[in-house]
Amino acid sequence: MSFLPLRSRALPDGATIFVNDSGRFFLGADAFVGRLVDGAETEGDRFSLRAAGHLIENADSLAFAAHSRAVARRIAPAAPLDYLILVPTLRCNLDCSYCQVSRVNIDRAGFDWSEETLAAVLATIDGLACDRLKIEFQGGEPTLRPDLLLAVMEKAERFAQRQFVICSNLQHIDDELLAIFDRPDVFISTSLDGDEVTHGRHRTKDAGTTSAFFRNLRFIVNRYGPSKVSALPTINAATPPAADDLIDAYVAYGMDSIFLRPINYQGFARKRHKQAREQDETWRSYYEGFIHRLIERNWADQDRVLEETYFSIGLRRIFQPGRERHVDLRNPNPMGHDYIVVDHDGAVYPTDEARMLSRSGVIDLSIGTIETGWDSEARDLLNSHATNQFDPACMRCAYQPYCGRDPIDDLARYGRIDMARYDTAFCRRHMHLFDLIFRLLYTDCEKVRHSLAQWLRLPSIPDSFGEVMA
Repeated sequence: MSFLPLRSRALPDGATIFVNDSGRFFLGADAFVGRLVDGAETEGDRFSLRAAGHLIENADSLAFAAHSRAVARRIAPAAPLDYLILVPTLRCNLDCSYCQVSRVNIDRAGFDWSEETLAAVLATIDGLACDRLKIEFQGGEPTLRPDLLLAVMEKAERFAQRQFVICSNLQHIDDELLAIFDRPDVFISTSLDGDEVTHGRHRTKDAGTTSAFFRNLRFIVNRYGPSKVSALPTINAATPPAADDLIDAYVAYGMDSIFLRPINYQGFARKRHKQAREQDETWRSYYEGFIHRLIERNWADQDRVLEETYFSIGLRRIFQPGRERHVDLRNPNPMGHDYIVVDHDGAVYPTDEARMLSRSGVIDLSIGTIETGWDSEARDLLNSHATNQFDPACMRCAYQPYCGRDPIDDLARYGRIDMARYDTAFCRRHMHLFDLIFRLLYTDCEKVRHSLAQWLRLPSIPDSFGEVMA
């Protein structure tokens, strides 16, 4: 039995990372010398790659079975449906320049759920066989229809484990909404791009609207605490805020996690921010600098842990396979199975990005309707391309065990899904992410190791990474 092949990736600092199919890895200073994650018998910390290969080739059947289980844990199964993204209205009371969804004005008619669509949504919830349920309300601005939010929540009362996330711009809050926010199973997600000047530049536009948002955000955080509220920034890579300014904006509201998002090449942003089609070296440099600022701040104030959400997701993909459901890094990425998106008109999409492409008139990626179902040929066709397991470039890539595949992103940017992997924004983003992770993993800097341990929810980083891997 063999644990080979080993795939390699030359890191920017001249070292080489070697990874096998199960995601076990070691670092080599060149093609012949490395440090084995599993703590194999070595002379000190060094051993020859030839010796490593001998150990792997001569592993007994029990070790091979453990390896096979480790490989299997990295394969994302198509689980039962337990996550719904619902869009009760496409109307919105803002006009953000980088809106991803092609929202409509607040006074437009015909862009809310009909009675028939609502009934079909409730029937779908009633028929779910899972014992836990997460529902995310997107828009438009879903708080424009609190009656629809309540109807869904009441139907989901039978689930012992339930969570509702309301994505809101927090421009308007009244007693009716507060009664919904007061529920312990309701959480609030909003957008926070930085200080008032930065936030208002592309999102709220005028001083009065900007002030209303910050006033309402402060009110919500004071009323419920930061654990009930999450926020995400949208970053214009051409004019990003200073890292410390953005971090300070989140710290001011007690928020420790920041999910850096460049402008998404979707919706209105396709016309207003055409440069968002690609994420160039400017963005990667900003992202890397941001991670290092978090590391410095975590070391300076060890009473709180600041993190960039996607970096932590990447870490968990390496060390905790099977626990992370984030769709960008699942492999395969089963679409239309464990979660679906139900649009304002009842159309069902496999992802929110697929909904955005359809709304923009680029391509219809709906897989059915909430009334008639979504077990369709369209879903099967998308799922036949929702894996990196058979892509020739991915099969040679050291990071394949940790990475995923997103044909929707390829369609959005290039209008096709057969681009060479290394030429896609998705691939460049994740090659940079994992390069950065492994460079940091193998540093002896105490500051870096402190943050890595915190982001992995560990008291410290052990000397042997084999002790970290689930």
